[in-house]
Amino acid sequence: MDNESPLTRRLLGFSLIKRFVGEVSFRTEVSLYQGLFINIIYIGIKLFSGIYYRSIWFVALSIYYIFLAAMRSSLLHYTRRQGTGKDMASEWRRYRLCGIILLFMNQALIGIIVLVVYQNSGFEYPGLLIYAMALYAFYAAITAVMNVVKFRKYGSPIMSSAKVINLTAALVSMLSLETAMMAQFGTGDDASFRQIMSACTGAGVSMIVVGMAVYMIIRSTKILKQIYKEQGGMPDDKHSCSGR
Repeated sequence: MDNESPLTRRLLGFSLIKRFVGEVSFRTEVSLYQGLFINIIYIGIKLFSGIYYRSIWFVALSIYYIFLAAMRSSLLHYTRRQGTGKDMASEWRRYRLCGIILLFMNQALIGIIVLVVYQNSGFEYPGLLIYAMALYAFYAAITAVMNVVKFRKYGSPIMSSAKVINLTAALVSMLSLETAMMAQFGTGDDASFRQIMSACTGAGVSMIVVGMAVYMIIRSTKILKQIYKEQGGMPDDKHSCSGR
C-alpha cells in the first residue's frame, strides 16, 4: 500500500472502484453487464437491419446472438444471487452447461455458414455501417482473446464462461464482417473465391467454437468428479442454469 501513488489512493477511495479492484465477484458482475449491454445493442442493429433490408442473414445472426445474450443473463443471475468462489461445484456445473449449449448452438452456426456458402451471399451493411461494424469486430476479437487469457488466473468458472461467450461472439462477428466486406468490395468475378473464403473461415470459426465447448465439458466433468469424490457423493441439485 505504501508504494501506491496519490492518484491510486484517491481512486481507491471510491467504493465502486475499490470493489472492482478487490472483489472478483463484483468484477465478474460488471464484466457480464458490459458484455450483455453490448450484446443487446448488437442484436438490435442486426435485427433492425434484417427487417429493414429484408435480410435473412441478419435475422439468423441476431437470433444466434440472442441465445448468447440469454447465456450471459443466466450467468449474471447466478453471480448476483450466489457470487463467485462460494460453491465451486455449482459454478463448474454451469461452466459445463455453457459448453453443452455452445456445442448445440454450433449446429445453427453451421447451418448459417452452409447457406452463405451455398447461395454465395451473406451479410451486407449499407453505407458507412460496415466500417463501424469492422471497428467493433476487431475490438471485440482483440479484447475477447486478451480477457480469456487474463481472467484464467482468477480460477472462476463463471468468469471463464463469460469470456468464452465473448470470444464466440467476437469470432462470429468477424465471420459476418468478412462476408460483408467481400460482398461489398468484391466483383462478380470473385464468386468462387468468396465461396472458398467463406467456407474456410466458417469452418475455422466453427472448429474453434466446438473446441472450446468440448474443452469446457471435459475440463468441468473432470474437476466435478474430483469434487464429488472429495465430498463423498454426487450432488443432490439439478444441473440447470437458473439457480441452485
